[in-house]
Amino acid sequence: MSSAATTEGAASRRARLIGKGWIQGVALVMLFGFTVMGLLAYRTYTNSMPQPQKVVTESGETLFTTQDITEGQKLFQARGLMEYGSILGHGGYLGPDFTAEYLRMEATSVKKQLAAQGVADPAAATKEMMRANRYDPSTGTLVWTDEQVKAYNEAVDHYTTMFGPDAHSHGLKPDLITDPVQVKQVTAFFGWTAWGSSAQRPGHDYSYTNNWPAESLVGNAPTGDLMIWSVLSLIVLIGGTGVMFAIYGRWSQKIGWHSEEAPALSFRQPEEVGLTKSQRVVAWYVFTIAALFLVQTLLGALAEHYRADVLSFFGFDLGRLLPFSLARTWHVQLSLFWTAIGLLAAGLFLTPFIARREPKKQHVLVWTLFIAATVVVVLSCLAEGASQHGLSWAKGPLFAQQWEYLDLPFVFQVLLTLALFVWVFIIWRAMRSRLSNEHVANMPWLFMFAALAIPAFYAVGMMARTGTHVTVAEFWRFWVVHLWVEDFLELFTTVMVAYVFVLLGVVRERIALGIIFMDIILYSAGGVIGTMHHLYFSGTPVEHMALGAFFSAAEVIPLTFLTVEAWAFMQLGANRHGKEAGPFPHRWAVMFLMAVGFWNFLGAGVFGFLVNLP
Repeated sequence: MSSAATTEGAASRRARLIGKGWIQGVALVMLFGFTVMGLLAYRTYTNSMPQPQKVVTESGETLFTTQDITEGQKLFQARGLMEYGSILGHGGYLGPDFTAEYLRMEATSVKKQLAAQGVADPAAATKEMMRANRYDPSTGTLVWTDEQVKAYNEAVDHYTTMFGPDAHSHGLKPDLITDPVQVKQVTAFFGWTAWGSSAQRPGHDYSYTNNWPAESLVGNAPTGDLMIWSVLSLIVLIGGTGVMFAIYGRWSQKIGWHSEEAPALSFRQPEEVGLTKSQRVVAWYVFTIAALFLVQTLLGALAEHYRADVLSFFGFDLGRLLPFSLARTWHVQLSLFWTAIGLLAAGLFLTPFIARREPKKQHVLVWTLFIAATVVVVLSCLAEGASQHGLSWAKGPLFAQQWEYLDLPFVFQVLLTLALFVWVFIIWRAMRSRLSNEHVANMPWLFMFAALAIPAFYAVGMMARTGTHVTVAEFWRFWVVHLWVEDFLELFTTVMVAYVFVLLGVVRERIALGIIFMDIILYSAGGVIGTMHHLYFSGTPVEHMALGAFFSAAEVIPLTFLTVEAWAFMQLGANRHGKEAGPFPHRWAVMFLMAVGFWNFLGAGVFGFLVNLP
C-alpha cells in the first residue's frame, strides 16, 4: 500500500473522542493490578501449603502418598461433595466443612489418647503436638505421631460409615462411597488439609491457613496480621469513599451522566425499528434464558427444602435420584449458564445496530452458536449427574465433576470456552468494517475488547484441574468466580448499557465513553487484586490476605458511586422526557437497568462487604 493510501485510510478513521488521560489511567491500573497478580501467582506456586510425597508413621511405615491425596481430592469433586459440604471453607453448606470436621475429630482423639497415657496436661500437649511441623521439604516426607495415625484410622472408620450405610440419612446419595481404598483416599485428602490448618508455617507462629478454622483445641486464634489488615481495610473504605465524593463534587460536570452537549431527542417507537434475521434468532436465546432461570429456581427451592427435610420431598424419596449435592450443582451451574447466554444474546442483538450492517448468513452462525450452547448445557448437566451417581463408566474429563462454580467436566469447560470465542468471531465478522473506521479508544472497539475479555478470562479457569494442588486450584478458580464475574462481566455490561443509551439518543458517545473508562478504573483498581479476598485461608502466604483485604474494601467504592450516578441518570432521563413530544418508549427498560445498579450495590457492596474482612 502506498504512503498516500495509508494517510488517506488514517484520515478516514473517526478521531478519538476521549482524552488520553483516561486511556493512560486504565493502562496504569491494569498494569499494576496484573503485575501484582503475577507475583501472587508465583508465590502461590512456591510458598503454599505443601502437599507431601508421603505421610509416614514414627516407625517409618507409609500411611498414604501424595497420589492418595490427589485421588481423594478427585473423588471429593466427582461425587459432588464440594457442593454438599466444603473444604478449607469453600463449597456447599449442608454438610460439614471436612477440613474443620477432621481437625476437630483428630484433636479430640489425640487429647483422649494423651489423657489415657497419663499426660499431666493433655490439652496443652495436644496443642503442642498438632502445631508441630514435622514436614521435611528436602524429602517431601511428613511424619505423623502414633496418636495422629490412630486418629486418621478412626476418621477412616467414621467416613466409611458416613459415606456408606449412613449416607442417605446425611442427605447424600445412598452408598455414595463404599470402596475401602477410596474411603482411605478421601480421608487422606481431608487429613492433609486439616494438617495444614494446624501445623505452623516455618518461621511463623500461625498455620499454613492463617489459623483457620478457629479451633481452640489446636490453638487456632486470630493472627495479628488478620486484625491489622481488617482495620486497614475499613480505613481504605472510609477514606476512599470520602475521596470519591470529593472528586465527584469538584468535577461532577466533567464525569458521569450529565446533560452537557445533549442533542435534541426524537425517540422511535419499538414497532418502528426493523430487526435483522440474526436479531430475530436472538429471541430463542431469551426463551432459553427464561427456561434455565425457571429450572434453576426450582432446583434452588429443592436444595432449600433439603435443609429442612433431608430425607424426603413431601413424602417422596427424591434424594435417591436427585440428592442435595446434584441439585445444588445444577442450581449453581445454571445460574452461570443463563447469565453467559444472556451476554451472548445481548452482544448478538446489539451488533447489527452498532455495525450498521449484517453480513450474509450471519443468522446461520447465530443459530449454530445457540445449538452448540444448548448442547453444552444439557450434556454437561447429564455428565455431572452420572459422575455423582458413581456410574462405573462415568470417569475422565468428559464426566468428572470439578471445583465449585466450575463444576462442569473439563471437556465441556473447553467447549464452552470455544463457544465464547466463536461468539466473539461472530461479532467481529459483523463489525470489522465499522472497526476499520474507528479509533481503538472509541465505543465500537471498546465493545469488541469487552466481548473478547469474556472468553479470555473464563479460559483461565482451565488452570484449575481436578488433580491440581487445592491451593493453586483455588487461586485460578477465583479468577473466574471473582475476576471474570465481578470485573469483566461488569465491564461488558457497562459498555453494553452505555451503548444502549447512546443508540437511544439519551447521551452523547463522548459522555458514555467517560463513564466506561471511569468504571474500568474504579472496578479494576480494587477488583483485580481484591480477588485474593477469597484466598485468606486456602493455604496461601499471608500477603494474599493482606493485599486481598486492602484492595477488596475498595470494591465497595465504585458501587457507591454508580448508585449515586443512577439517580443522576434518572433525573437526566426525566428532563429529556419533558422535552419530547411523544412518550419515552423505554422507560421501564431504563428503570430496570437502574434497579440492577441498586441491587448490585446492596448485594455486592453492603452484604458483600460483610464477608470481605479477614
